[in-house]
Amino acid sequence: MDFKLTAPDTVLKAREARRGMNGFLEILVFVAVFLVVAVAESILMVPMLWSLMSADAGFQEAAASGNAARLMEAADRLMSGDSATLCMLFANLAMILVVLLFCRLIQKRRPVTLGFVRENIAKEYLKGLGAGFLAFSGAVLLCILTGSLKLEGISSGFQPGIFLLFVAGFMIQGMAEEVLCRGYFLVSFGRRHSMWAAVLANSLIFAALHLANSGISVLAFINLTLFGVFASVYFIKTGNIWGVGALHSIWNLAQGNIYGIRVSGIVTKCSVFASAPVEGRSLINGGAFGLEGGLAVTAVLLAGTLLLLRKNGKRQELL
Repeated sequence: MDFKLTAPDTVLKAREARRGMNGFLEILVFVAVFLVVAVAESILMVPMLWSLMSADAGFQEAAASGNAARLMEAADRLMSGDSATLCMLFANLAMILVVLLFCRLIQKRRPVTLGFVRENIAKEYLKGLGAGFLAFSGAVLLCILTGSLKLEGISSGFQPGIFLLFVAGFMIQGMAEEVLCRGYFLVSFGRRHSMWAAVLANSLIFAALHLANSGISVLAFINLTLFGVFASVYFIKTGNIWGVGALHSIWNLAQGNIYGIRVSGIVTKCSVFASAPVEGRSLINGGAFGLEGGLAVTAVLLAGTLLLLRKNGKRQELL
């Protein structure tokens, strides 16, 4: 098998606009951009969280009581609920905006160099949805076949309206992380370095962004890095951001809101199915982190990446 990765048109066009810096400086700039993203997301979340607190009678009663412990308990309850999770998902709009502005104003890159090509948008997005759903479902199937996960039927917490909000929220969140890590950083790093160096650098950074998540483990970090490699190769081979953004979105949506599994340690109550990891099988099912912390996902990501490497890269008409 040929493991060579050829730079897609997105990278070639970015090189024409401005030659990249050395790897260490690219990483430092990424950290600065990410800090701006974090501030922008926090600003966007303030009115949304304020609305949640204002509408929550329990929180208002705790605030009026003047009891700090009671107020903290109410805040923890509110922040662990689906409404707060949805706020965080929609706040990722700020990430997309900040990255687009940085690339356009500072790096002098057009949106097409981040993978926003105009060719076959719907087709590429649907292909990404299919690939992501099949990949994660493969991990679920491996867990079921090995007795590591039990599907317990339709979830009692499923609410169609909330589910549709999660669909929209994960469409934003998945695309935002791909714009940041693949569209921006992989391409920026690849302007001066090899594609494999760019893949490894952005994949490790992608995994590092999840280090604060609940239940993180060494295997979870490895799998997050492998997901970054998988998504990077998908992006390079297809030459657009639409497919990999859809793949990332449906991967997360399938975990939390279809199969009822923790999403990188995050619990969501609104899911189509209820499932339960089998105790003593955390090496396979990932335990408290969710499937991304187990060997089932490791196997799927390795197989998926190898399949992608067999695929010929696609040339895109950049408009």
